[in-house]
Amino acid sequence: MAKVLVTGGSGFIGYHLTEALVAQGHEVTCLVRTTSLVAALRRLKLPLLVYGGVDDRQTLRATIAGKSVVYHLAGLISAVRAETLFRVNQEGTRNVAQVCAEQDDPPVLIVISSLAAAGPSSFDRPRTETEPLAQVSNYGRSKRGAETAAQQYADRVPVTVVRPPIVLGEADLVGLSLFRSVARFGIHLVPSRKPCRYSLIHAADLVRGMILAAERGQRLVPPHGDPAEVHAKGFYFLTGPEHPTYDELGRMVGQSVGRGKVRIVRTGRPAVWTVACFGELIGRLRGKALYLNWDKAREIVAGNWTCSPGKAAEELGFSVDAPLADRLRQTAEWYRRHGWL
Repeated sequence: MAKVLVTGGSGFIGYHLTEALVAQGHEVTCLVRTTSLVAALRRLKLPLLVYGGVDDRQTLRATIAGKSVVYHLAGLISAVRAETLFRVNQEGTRNVAQVCAEQDDPPVLIVISSLAAAGPSSFDRPRTETEPLAQVSNYGRSKRGAETAAQQYADRVPVTVVRPPIVLGEADLVGLSLFRSVARFGIHLVPSRKPCRYSLIHAADLVRGMILAAERGQRLVPPHGDPAEVHAKGFYFLTGPEHPTYDELGRMVGQSVGRGKVRIVRTGRPAVWTVACFGELIGRLRGKALYLNWDKAREIVAGNWTCSPGKAAEELGFSVDAPLADRLRQTAEWYRRHGWL
């Protein structure tokens, strides 16, 4: 049994990770914000909840002390201002890594980044960990900043970075809109005139890969090390082997919700930018970013977002437990059971 800290434990992925760690018998502490919804975590009973943020080093020192593994998930996927993304994602990660480095016996630090930190791919070739990086959004750049911030401490802390693509699964609010439009109206909106492929992973598979990364993953090389290793060693894409086009994904979701026929509606880039403009304006007026804003639109219009599971399979022994169609059905059933669809 290990003593484990999960930052961002109240989030979608954080909850799934905490549930898996508790089931394995680990002693889990979750760092959550005072505004976080923690009812689901409390139902697990065993995790210790500590209230604080990644900008609070005093709280970080108290919660990281004595831990053998730290899973760092806390972060933002959108913000009204770019500097907010960098303050939370990059500087928050720097705080976590620095406090880990202060320990007499530093814990393994697993930083949960994103495919956005690497960049889009070509249609017919998923991105690998050794390719040059090409972020297209402030979110992607802030997550890459988080990676480099952690890497500054790689000579003192065993750090591994996980870059998931699109994550789906039970209790996912972001993916819910995709299921709802297909289930209620039989319509699937495709934001491109040409086919684009996407990698996806279910939260349960991602969590298992994260735990494998903590147990047997390679660790980052300090920034002054071998250049060939600095940008590849200790980085992992965790994804399934399927990379459907967005059209195909819509039809698969249709099957998962019992829709025999799904109408594919291609909106194109102008529609994406139009909706993003409204989202940006509303977010600025409310002081809270909507999911679809200018920054997210940059990712949507960038094209294909696929990554290869090869390195994780070879070094971690990672593979997904079920085909994508089964995972979509599993997610849809959870939505229905809880009245979300």
